[in-house]
Amino acid sequence: MNIAELSAYGYFALTVFLVVVLYGYIYHLYTKKRDAEGHDYEEYSNMALNDDIGSTPVKPLSRDKEN
Repeated sequence: MNIAELSAYGYFALTVFLVVVLYGYIYHLYTKKRDAEGHDYEEYSNMALNDDIGSTPVKPLSRDKEN
């Protein structure tokens, strides 16, 4: 086994590993939509699509917390 064969096997193994990691990450994103605090960040993805001046806010503002 020469160095070219060894590097080809290494490249193939790295590619398979990265594909498995990518699909695992995509699965994780679609199965766990809420974080530990219960926020659903998928709502925020619509901000780019619904950016009209009359659109409703994603999260209502609370007037109790004024800085």
